[in-house]
Amino acid sequence: MTKNYYKAACLAIGMLLFSCASEDMMEETSTQTTTVGINNTLEMSKKTPIKTPVDILTWDFNDLNEWEDATQAGVPNYYIENGILRMFTNANTWDRTKVKSVATYTSGTYSWRVYVPTMGVGDCASIGAFLYNDDTHELDFEIGYGKESARQELNAVADDLIVYATSQANPYHSFPTKIKREQWYTLSITLALNNKKKYVATWKIDNQILTTKTLTYGTQKKFKIFCSVENLSFIGDHIPTTQNYGLFDWVEFK
Repeated sequence: MTKNYYKAACLAIGMLLFSCASEDMMEETSTQTTTVGINNTLEMSKKTPIKTPVDILTWDFNDLNEWEDATQAGVPNYYIENGILRMFTNANTWDRTKVKSVATYTSGTYSWRVYVPTMGVGDCASIGAFLYNDDTHELDFEIGYGKESARQELNAVADDLIVYATSQANPYHSFPTKIKREQWYTLSITLALNNKKKYVATWKIDNQILTTKTLTYGTQKKFKIFCSVENLSFIGDHIPTTQNYGLFDWVEFK
C-alpha cells in the first residue's frame, strides 16, 4: 500500500510539473508572437513613406464661387455654360471684361485651360490669363491677332495668332511668339524663389517653356488670378469690327 501511495504521489508531482511547463511555454510563445508583431509593424512603417498631401486648388467653372467681377469698361460680358466660362467683348467698343480670384497667392504654378478661337483680323482684342498685384507687379499671357508689323516679324501665317508672355515691370519683359487659333491650350506661369528670395517666373504653353525671367521682388507681393477678354490697342490695328471671345475650362494653382 505504501508503494502504491508513492506511485500516486510521483504521478501527481509529474502532472503538476508538466502543467507548469506548458503554461511557461504558452506564455513564452505569446510573448514572442507579440514581439514579432511589433517588429513587423516597425518594419512596415520604415518601408512605407509618410506622404505629404500636395495642395492643389482647381476651379472648374461650374459656378463663380471664389471669383469676383473685375470688368474695367463696358458691362460684364461673361457667363457659364456646361462648366465653361465664356467671356467676350463687343464690336466697336473698348470693352474690358474680367474676373479675378477673391484670394491672393504667392509662389507656385498657376494654370489656365483656354480655348483660342479665330478672332477678328486686325482686331484690337486680347484673351488674357494673368496675375495681378498692381500695375508694376503683373505677369501676363495676352493672345490676339496682333499688329501686322508684329505678324511680319514672326512670319505669322493665316491661322496664327500672337501670344505675349509679359512682366509689366520690375523688370519689364515681353516675349512674343505664334499660337495656332481654334485650339485648346494649357497656359501656365510658375513662380519659384531663388536663393535671394526673389521670384523666378517661367511661362509655359502645354508644358513647353516660352521664356523665364528673374523678378526684383518676392513673396511680399501676392497675386490675384485673372481671366479676361479685353479690347486693347497694343494687340491689333483697329477697333474690333467683330465680337471676340475666349473660353476658360478651368484654372488651377498648386
